[in-house]
Amino acid sequence: MLLVLERFIGVLLVLVAVCMAVHGQRVKVRDEVTGYLGQEVILQCIFNPGADSSIKVSQVTWVKSVNGKKVSIAVYHPTHGPSYPQEGTTGRFSFQAPTLKDASLVIRPLKMGDEGTYTCEFATYPNGNEEAETKLVLLAVPKNSAQAVPVTTNYTETTVATCISADGRPPSQITWQSSLTGNVSTSQINNTDGTVTVVSQYNIVPSSQADGQSVTCVINHKTSKEPFRIPVTLSVQYPPEVTIEGYDDNWYISRSQADLKCIAKGNPPPTNFHWSSTDGPLPSTVEVINNLLVVKMVDSLVNTSFICQVTNAVGTSSSQLKVLVRGSPNNSGAGATGGIIGGIIATVVVIAVVVTVVLICKQQRKNQTARDNLDGPPAYKPPPPKLKLQSTEERCPDAFQSGQEVSGCWLLDHLNNWIP
Repeated sequence: MLLVLERFIGVLLVLVAVCMAVHGQRVKVRDEVTGYLGQEVILQCIFNPGADSSIKVSQVTWVKSVNGKKVSIAVYHPTHGPSYPQEGTTGRFSFQAPTLKDASLVIRPLKMGDEGTYTCEFATYPNGNEEAETKLVLLAVPKNSAQAVPVTTNYTETTVATCISADGRPPSQITWQSSLTGNVSTSQINNTDGTVTVVSQYNIVPSSQADGQSVTCVINHKTSKEPFRIPVTLSVQYPPEVTIEGYDDNWYISRSQADLKCIAKGNPPPTNFHWSSTDGPLPSTVEVINNLLVVKMVDSLVNTSFICQVTNAVGTSSSQLKVLVRGSPNNSGAGATGGIIGGIIATVVVIAVVVTVVLICKQQRKNQTARDNLDGPPAYKPPPPKLKLQSTEERCPDAFQSGQEVSGCWLLDHLNNWIP
């Protein structure tokens, strides 16, 4: 008997569930609706009785689940009209076009507290209440920014760039793209309105090589299909890096216009250049024009070491160059260069002579063949074997008739294997 009762109860529960499902199918809502903070959202709710004309609807009600309890937020009655118990008639809730078949609800502007589960209920006869639930999910588009943090070179890992994705919901995901070796630290701030601010810092050991390098903050958020990218140019301040250019190791007595140039880079840019020498004051034949040291006439006094000292807002650096004054010009470099050029010219001349001689001998051979064809027996002669080598006398008969052998034909005799 107990077993039969249990089966009866089970069948009854199944029937109740089927009945509720059928009723729920007549109330059409979206399972989940996405809204944006501060904007408008529409919660659709349509009652479709189908072919059952006996169902009568007397009232429509929207309720929201708050802390496990259902709170009525909007009611529509065909006689009494719409009512909004929580907001009043001038609140943020309103029916889009209230009827007993369309109870779509408009909420504007959206607040973070509006997120949650809403139930659309139709009071019907004879079936009672028929309802369906929809979930409202709120998103907030973040405000993104990134900037460099100016730093000075040191040996400690320091923040050189900051990226902020503020007032977003859900929290943004921030990554960095860089060719530098660095670390990232990220934190979140929960705002009072339910949004979240994400702060990401890019940290490196700052060096002069990092100054001017670009890093990119990449922000991913649910409100955007594509990641948001912000390039940042790093600003690492460092003292001047100094070099001296212009010395060619050919400063000799009485040479005029020999220059040295002081090259310096730094952040911020260098503001002051100062020239000096290891022997004291600069010689009278030397003139300083900002970063340029001009020697009007080389003499023994410039046989010294010149120092260029450069200053910017971060610090001072210097570079030193030793100058050797010669008694006469250093032509070793010029002689080597002249030898190379002379060798190239000589090679070109030799090649031109060889080609000219070859062409002359070929022309002489053609002329002799033409005379043989005119004076000899039949015009047709079988071609000579290709590999047969002709003597010098045969190749240059004119030269041998005159009693003198042409050196070019002798050369041609040795080059016979590559003459066509």
